[in-house]
Amino acid sequence: MYTINNFTNNDDVRIIEQKGPFTVAEYIRDLSVLPSTAMAAYFCNEMNVRKRQVICDLSKANGITCQAGAMQWSVGNVNATTGIKGVGDLLGKTMRGKVTGESAIKPEYKGDGTLVLEPTYKHIILLDLADWNGSVVLDDGLFLACDASIKQKAVMRSNFSSAVAGGEGLFNLSLNGNGVCCLESRCPKEELIEVTLDNDVLKVDGSLAIAWSSTLNFTVERSGKTLIGSAASGEGLVNVYRGTGKVLLAPVGRLPLGTI
Repeated sequence: MYTINNFTNNDDVRIIEQKGPFTVAEYIRDLSVLPSTAMAAYFCNEMNVRKRQVICDLSKANGITCQAGAMQWSVGNVNATTGIKGVGDLLGKTMRGKVTGESAIKPEYKGDGTLVLEPTYKHIILLDLADWNGSVVLDDGLFLACDASIKQKAVMRSNFSSAVAGGEGLFNLSLNGNGVCCLESRCPKEELIEVTLDNDVLKVDGSLAIAWSSTLNFTVERSGKTLIGSAASGEGLVNVYRGTGKVLLAPVGRLPLGTI
């Protein structure tokens, strides 16, 4: 038996979201600063630039799969495994990691204790796959953790134009099954735009989608009917999501750091 004090019950820490086995803690104030960094820390806090941590209650899941190196500490009955089920599984996960940009081997933690992940300044978004009909495709680099029962696979774009001109790469990570996944996003949940399509079309100028339903057909097309029309509109090529499903857009937080 164990007790954790001065963590989530600290005046400088608040719980901002809880879903499934995951709890997101946010540090309201960072007191571990030096005089030389106090001013930067103050303005960071004013602009919602704060450290956040994911707390995993393993008793509420059949295991947690995390990005390699994401664990900070654990307490209680927590056992780490590689999640590799054989040579074929190892080769498959290695190939999936190479094409999606994710870590090839993601450790799995099982038991009934508590697992705490490394703090991050990025925003933590919890997605329940039940809200996505059991399947969602993620933009590169967003995956942080998920229920171990969720199956991961690499999905290929419907045509090579998506890879060459869409800015999304040829492959993306797809999560399938039942459970909750944690994403690391540079855009807060409050600024994400959710577009639900019912046999319709969404056209996006740029790589703004961070997640979309696997039922959608993603292609890259001209913004106009002709090359001249596309050039005249100033848009050129646009990312097109066609069919029935949902898309999460981050039109504000996807700008590179230092971009005005």
